[in-house]
Amino acid sequence: MMELKAKKIDIEARDQLVILNSADAEDIGLRSQDRVNVNHGENTCTTIVETSKSLVEKGDIGLVENVMEFLEVEEGSIVTIKPTGKPESVEHIKEKLDGQELSEHGIREIIQDIVNKRLSDIELSAYVSGIYSQGMNNREIKYLINAMIETGDTIEYDRHPVFDHHSIGGVPGNKITLLIVPIVASAGLMIPKTSSRAISSAGGTADIFETLAEVDLSIGEIKEIAEDVGGTIAWGGAVNLAPSDDMIIRAEYPLRIDPYPQVLASVLSKKKSAGAEYLVMDIPVGANTKVENIELGRKYARDFVSLSEDIGIETSCALSYGGQPIGNTIGPAIEAKEALMALEGKEVPSSLIEKSTTLAGMVLEKGGIRDGKEEAKKLLESGEALEKMKQIIERQRGDPEISSEDIEIGKHSKKIYSDEEGYVDSINNDEIIKIVRAAGGPNSKKAGIMLNKKKGDKVEIDEQKYTIYSEYKSKLKEAIDLANHLKPLKVEGMILETHPDIKNI
Repeated sequence: MMELKAKKIDIEARDQLVILNSADAEDIGLRSQDRVNVNHGENTCTTIVETSKSLVEKGDIGLVENVMEFLEVEEGSIVTIKPTGKPESVEHIKEKLDGQELSEHGIREIIQDIVNKRLSDIELSAYVSGIYSQGMNNREIKYLINAMIETGDTIEYDRHPVFDHHSIGGVPGNKITLLIVPIVASAGLMIPKTSSRAISSAGGTADIFETLAEVDLSIGEIKEIAEDVGGTIAWGGAVNLAPSDDMIIRAEYPLRIDPYPQVLASVLSKKKSAGAEYLVMDIPVGANTKVENIELGRKYARDFVSLSEDIGIETSCALSYGGQPIGNTIGPAIEAKEALMALEGKEVPSSLIEKSTTLAGMVLEKGGIRDGKEEAKKLLESGEALEKMKQIIERQRGDPEISSEDIEIGKHSKKIYSDEEGYVDSINNDEIIKIVRAAGGPNSKKAGIMLNKKKGDKVEIDEQKYTIYSEYKSKLKEAIDLANHLKPLKVEGMILETHPDIKNI
């Protein structure tokens, strides 16, 4: 055991991290990535050790902000440290890396240690790599779902049944939640929707709806609003639903991987925690999406339905076209604008209306409403869905009188023109997302893209293909340079090649 003086270290760290002077670390027999128990008064936490010859003086201990807050310690106070071993969960991670099936106990240990921040970034990455390379059977995935639910909060409603929908993502412009929730709620069903912010996309549903209303709601607020008006659109990260999921996603992001078992567990643990009883899943299929072929889409659908049944959710899945963005807009504010235009009855792309009413119709039919898609269209066209959206916006502390015309998008813009004649052969989803992010999205809500051409459209030389919007000139230039390099809209002529070269005949 060693007593040291606390010093605040102003760095952002996901780990529970302390920094020791190299001499102190040697005296107590510690090396980088070892663990210590840190005590202050009645508070104790287990942390990862890093060492430095100059960042902290001998006799001091560097504490990152989250450790100082947890220990309730002030700079200059005395803390004690004691070496401790690696948690049991590390051995279970090794078992998965070796291809072994994990027990319910082993999976619970891993998830508990993730939530309690007992694993280092390296160990968490090893867990993600293990399930990515070795996979999990459905028994393991069920254990994983239950462990993720048990280590967080749940929402218990007085009103039933509880309906929900979810898209596993991968397609830009997927603002359908802003239509589905008010359509379903206006039919008298309850659909409390907890949504994500963007991690690698151009904007998550929470980012989009945040341009209209607040999304950081407590569990009590979600419950009250949903039971009163029939629907909410809230950020799931503001509440403690399956908290291990967000931590695992952060480990996946640098590796650019989405392990199949974790996708299933992520969705279903969040939905069960949020109180869902009936669920409609959207599985977009297409190039540059999470699901690139129909066979994988069908496998997802089978497993979602089977695993949902095991945890008490009745689920239906729709495999949808994911070969290009939905609608014409990509980016938080510009997508909110297009969604409101649809609710207001203004002209919007048919793909947005078709997908939204089809999925909303599936939810309605789960609620006992016949001809769900047709009923969804009626609720949209009659303005009832718009009125319900206004109620939701008002209850989430937004302006219920906001219209699509009121939504501002980036003040700096650049129209991108075609340098060739032909037809749009493809739109690369990943490249569209990269351009919006280069323009500042999703952190800058007003960054985005408006498409003037979609797949199959005829394009003339010097005809406009799309427009990039940004709040900042420097970010706009970055996005323009990237767009010119990537060329996300591929234009092909009707004749691709001639053989032999006519000029040589």
